[in-house]
Amino acid sequence: MPTFAFTAKSLTGDIKVGSQEAASEGELAHALREQGFILTSINIVAGQTVASSQKRLADFLPSFNFIPLSEKMVFARHLAVMIGAGLSMTRALEILSLQTKNKGFSKIIKSLKENVSQGQSFADSLAKYPKIFSELFINMVRVGESSGGLEETLKMLAFQMEREHELKSKIKGALIYPTVVVIAMFGIGILMMVVVMPQLTQVFKEMNSDLPLSTQMIISFSDFLIQHWAIGLMGLLGLIVVVRLLLKTTSGKTSFDWVLLRLPIFGEIIKKVNSARLARTLGALIESSVPIVQSLQIIAGTLGNSFFRQSLTEASLSVQKGGQLSKFIDSYPQLYPAMVGQMIAVGEETGTMGAVLGKLADFYEEEVNAVTKGMASIIEPILMVVIGAAVGFFAISMIQPMYSVMQGM
Repeated sequence: MPTFAFTAKSLTGDIKVGSQEAASEGELAHALREQGFILTSINIVAGQTVASSQKRLADFLPSFNFIPLSEKMVFARHLAVMIGAGLSMTRALEILSLQTKNKGFSKIIKSLKENVSQGQSFADSLAKYPKIFSELFINMVRVGESSGGLEETLKMLAFQMEREHELKSKIKGALIYPTVVVIAMFGIGILMMVVVMPQLTQVFKEMNSDLPLSTQMIISFSDFLIQHWAIGLMGLLGLIVVVRLLLKTTSGKTSFDWVLLRLPIFGEIIKKVNSARLARTLGALIESSVPIVQSLQIIAGTLGNSFFRQSLTEASLSVQKGGQLSKFIDSYPQLYPAMVGQMIAVGEETGTMGAVLGKLADFYEEEVNAVTKGMASIIEPILMVVIGAAVGFFAISMIQPMYSVMQGM
């Protein structure tokens, strides 16, 4: 392995100078980052550079790589620190391209560095990757560049992505338990149909008695799974493909979002999550001096639920015509809790919209946190009832014909 001489800087300003063996510059940058240091300069002292196979791996197209939110969050935070420390944009991007372990993201950052070194603005360089950097990210960077406050803008973006990452993690964590239970239930059910039912079916044939309708249905389903499992698997895959295609259509997505908003528990979570994202993002854009009409249009493109997107698109048109955002939000009680409109009205009256929206976002993020913590205790009894009903149906369907035979003896 080659030996590198390096200089690194911690977030507290401490300087570290030394040399270390590493497989590549990126590997060394990652190791230093885990120690709390950001690589600022590096030179090869001895040894070979990275193997050609590693280089070929790094040359894969970035479109084939998934860039997680956590990577972009670290990118924004470290870039802000480097700019604050006085590094040029090109030098900071060069260092960050070495730090990331995601090969696709590293290639993108190198491309950003090349574009900036050729005279393009950082925001215009980011705009070449709309699937990686959201419209919100690009517009806030553009405002930060024009106002001379790019460091603060990047810190704000990093903080916002951190809160969004925490929110998504909490929701995903709360859904793990019910998802595992449902998958296990279906797996056990299929195993019963394929392994247990054929043996019981043979017993029923030997009994030569009339079977209840529920028993006949279970036996027919079991025979279908055993004899035509390939058709069943293809049918399941076909159903998944059809559902995905329907969700890509406007009417299909609207119908799906309508159902989600009316589901018990989940509907309220969706409303609170979207209210928190609206407040957090709108507050950040207003603090960055982005006009409120443009801010609403940007946020409408970042929300997943079509009803929230449509409401914010209409809100931007209403505000553009001189209407108040708070009154428009109040006209959608089926989407936004009453507090959202009330807090926005306070911000409009006092001229402290950014600060008020930040507090509102904190409130609803805590609300989502409280709901997700208790979600398992709420969903568990519901799952138990569903599982109990399925097991009871199966048990009755199997025991009833045996009981009828015993009565006839």
